[in-house]
Amino acid sequence: MKNTIQIGPSDTINAFLLFFIIHTAQIGIGIQGFQRIIYQDAKHDAWIPVLLAGLATHIIAIFMIKTLEIYGSNDLYGIHQDVFGKWIGNFFNIIYIIYCSAAFLAVLRNYIEVVQTWVFPDLNTWFLTATLLLIVMYTFTGGLRVIVGVSFFSFVLSIWLFPMLAYPMKSIESRSLLPFLEANLGGILKGVKSMTFTVIGFEILYVIYPFVKDKENTKKHVHLALFVTTLIYLAVMLVTLTYFSGEQLTKTIWATLSLFSIVKLPFVERFEYIVVCFWMLIILPNLCLFLWATFRGTRRLVKVSATKFVWGFSFIMFIISIAFKTRPQINTFNNYYGQVAFYIVFVYPIILYVLAVAKKKFKSRKEQKE
Repeated sequence: MKNTIQIGPSDTINAFLLFFIIHTAQIGIGIQGFQRIIYQDAKHDAWIPVLLAGLATHIIAIFMIKTLEIYGSNDLYGIHQDVFGKWIGNFFNIIYIIYCSAAFLAVLRNYIEVVQTWVFPDLNTWFLTATLLLIVMYTFTGGLRVIVGVSFFSFVLSIWLFPMLAYPMKSIESRSLLPFLEANLGGILKGVKSMTFTVIGFEILYVIYPFVKDKENTKKHVHLALFVTTLIYLAVMLVTLTYFSGEQLTKTIWATLSLFSIVKLPFVERFEYIVVCFWMLIILPNLCLFLWATFRGTRRLVKVSATKFVWGFSFIMFIISIAFKTRPQINTFNNYYGQVAFYIVFVYPIILYVLAVAKKKFKSRKEQKE
């Protein structure tokens, strides 16, 4: 195969770490307020789109892994060049680079908005943006293993947040889930599509797969990560549906953070302040992984060092980030990004797999004739 990546043993990672990478890439900004959007589509059946979206991630992951197995030591950018040729392949690579950059921006700008809304309303956007970018740059320059380490600690250190959902469960009303199947099929499917912004991130597998040492164990760790993510989203959705009324939920932008605001501890008055600040550790793997994927794609197009790239990339993200001034602007960006992400993450992998298999068979027949 063309354009394979030569990776030294010191740069590889064990397959079990994919669990932490995939899971932390999925959990980030979306979980803070996905309930309201899904409820608008599927009403009290909003938990069904969550399950179906989780199932869809497993199906798409199968196509991704099968495509990557054809090439072994090649990432998505190299596969593009092999399937489509140099020029068209690079065109698709540019699209994917833009997609990863947009994902980075979405995570960065949405988190800044949450911080300004919940904790520091008077803090300037430029200051928060610069602070976050410096932390991401420092992590990125440590290399892939450092980024993977951040993913691991992000998962381990944030486990304590999940049991906190027990507080709102004291006031839930299980009858709020009734009636079942209130929404029609169209509403449920629309809800599944609306889950795109929340569940994406696992496509990072396309870029990180060549760095996995024991590739034969990739499937089980990837699917386990997707399964755990789906369970968490389902639990959060069920608690939300049974705690808030429908009218309350349609007016609550960040329902998950609102659930945390219910938590009252003897030594902390506003528990959600801690959660919002701690959330930086949760989004850090998101930012680092999308930045790293963007860098890997850019290196396929131009020769640039990691240091020069991260400075240039961060400067562009800084300018774009401070250009967003209002909530409607950020929301519009999220909507457009979610729609594009649906086709890139949930549709394109199937097409790419079919093309990769066809290319492989064509090459095989050509070699047999020769």
